[in-house]
Amino acid sequence: MNEIASLPRYANVGGNAYDKYGTRNPIARQLMAGFMAAFDGLVTLAAPATAFEIGCGEGHLSLRLMERGIAAQGFDLEADVVAEANANAAEAGCGRPFRTGSVYALQPGEIEADLIICCEVMEHLPDPVRALDILAAQHARYFLLSVPREPVWRMLNLMRGKYVTALGNTPGHIQHWSTEGFHRLVSSRFEIAQSRLPFPWTMVLCRPKHG
Repeated sequence: MNEIASLPRYANVGGNAYDKYGTRNPIARQLMAGFMAAFDGLVTLAAPATAFEIGCGEGHLSLRLMERGIAAQGFDLEADVVAEANANAAEAGCGRPFRTGSVYALQPGEIEADLIICCEVMEHLPDPVRALDILAAQHARYFLLSVPREPVWRMLNLMRGKYVTALGNTPGHIQHWSTEGFHRLVSSRFEIAQSRLPFPWTMVLCRPKHG
């Protein structure tokens, strides 16, 4: 079978539908501060020297790692988003560490890093179980994953009058998990080392299962 033809096709929404990293809304900034604190804490526990970000978006998380002296690279599905990420990296003096790519096109062991990051990505994927299988076949000591916590995420969107006709669903979100549901999904392929719940997200640091 042609490998490219077998890749899932879906209507991806590149980058962030809402600029949560650059928002000036004080409430959103407070929520993002919680997200970043949880992210930083789990990265500290993983203690990586190298990292690879799947679904890097505009590069915000990878650049945050680079500021800590961690050698980070990544990819995203959309070329225009990758171009923006590389522009942000170049402005920070970090070269051009990002490329276009799909998690579904990864070969076993293609990525070798101490930490693989896949934050705010799984909710966009048509086949998250297949994606987890592919992630588990990469060479990393730790994996850091996060998803919006449902149904809280959609309720918050509705409260601010966003995506009302879609019942609060953010464009591009085709998967929806409660914390328990996401833990169950991740545990089917990984051992969860620690979970954090920065409102309104679920974030886990996990290790590959052995044996």
